[in-house]
Amino acid sequence: MSFFTDTSGLLTSKISKMLSTVGRALRNSSTQKTLFIGSRCASTEATFEVAQCKLHKLEQGPATTVTCTREDALKYYRQMQTIRRMETTAGNLYKSKQIRGFCHLYSGQEACCVGMENSITPDDSVITAYRAHGWAYIRGISVRGVLAELIGKKTGCAQGKGGSMHMYAKNFYGGNGIVGAQVPLGAGIAFTQKYLNNGNICIALYGDGAANQGQVYEAFNIAMLWKLPCIFVCENNGYGMGTSVERASYSTDYYTRGDYMPGLRVDGMDVLAVKEATRFAKDYVLKNGPLLIECATYRYSGHSMSDPGTSYRTREEIQEVRQTRDPITSFKQKLLETNLVTEDEMKKIDQDVRKEVTESEKQAIADTGPPLEDMYDHIYVQPEADFKVRTCDPLTMVASR
Repeated sequence: MSFFTDTSGLLTSKISKMLSTVGRALRNSSTQKTLFIGSRCASTEATFEVAQCKLHKLEQGPATTVTCTREDALKYYRQMQTIRRMETTAGNLYKSKQIRGFCHLYSGQEACCVGMENSITPDDSVITAYRAHGWAYIRGISVRGVLAELIGKKTGCAQGKGGSMHMYAKNFYGGNGIVGAQVPLGAGIAFTQKYLNNGNICIALYGDGAANQGQVYEAFNIAMLWKLPCIFVCENNGYGMGTSVERASYSTDYYTRGDYMPGLRVDGMDVLAVKEATRFAKDYVLKNGPLLIECATYRYSGHSMSDPGTSYRTREEIQEVRQTRDPITSFKQKLLETNLVTEDEMKKIDQDVRKEVTESEKQAIADTGPPLEDMYDHIYVQPEADFKVRTCDPLTMVASR
């Protein structure tokens, strides 16, 4: 069974082969340290073999042996599970018309943001496209802050004014609705970091659907000329809107499409592989300039909530990925096989996450929306006391704070 099919039902074998190759991680290796939980012997640290990255203009790539502590394993699992549950809730809120406008879910791609975030620091920057809920959460926004923003409440991370496509946090620059526009913006953020010589990087993410945008390659060019500390990341989930990568791009080896820029392809369904690739990439860009990462991943939902996601791919295809490549269940299996965590601990996390998201949903629904007088605020930074802006009516001016 292929992972991807085009609208006529033909197998897109190249993508299927790519995912199966990247995703063929080896069996877990030896456990290094153990402790006792009650009467049960458990690991405190374990090593795992991850799939080797494909490389472009790199003599050496990320390590294929990754060590994970028990503490980190529990954290990664909780983070991915929280994002999954939050996105499921967002989908239900949209169907009940609590969320209006656009809503692009991240379900299936959780290993990408969790793996990357755990190899950078809060001082590093991230900018992404409109599939941003998971990134917003992992960058420090609470579940309530994400859900309240989606519903348009004042307690949302952008005070209810941004919605699904415009979420922001410290060193997180969105959620951007213009396809590919975040890539040159990311290069600009990286330029600031290089100018300040602060030792930080920027991760600029885009989807395979944006990979043919001209501005992407303009940003690549200037980033290489100026050796900017930027990791450009193509989250390749197989489809740009309703079009498979095979039908949209002559070359689907996105990690090579920076041409003169080094690149690598990583299994975006393996949180440990993504984490190690990002660790490698951060070290590289601080010393050498930009690098391109292609994360081979998959989205379970349609492009947005208005897209059922089954007119250009089969339900069987989606189910196959869920059963064989899901980033959460596969990670859970690794942890159980190495005795790094127990089944009861996993169940406890699942229960806690369900409770947290449910309570956050209730709070977000009960929160109030922004008052009408706030409509014209936050247009300019630190406006003068009597600053006014023009409304849709050219003769009407209102105060702006």
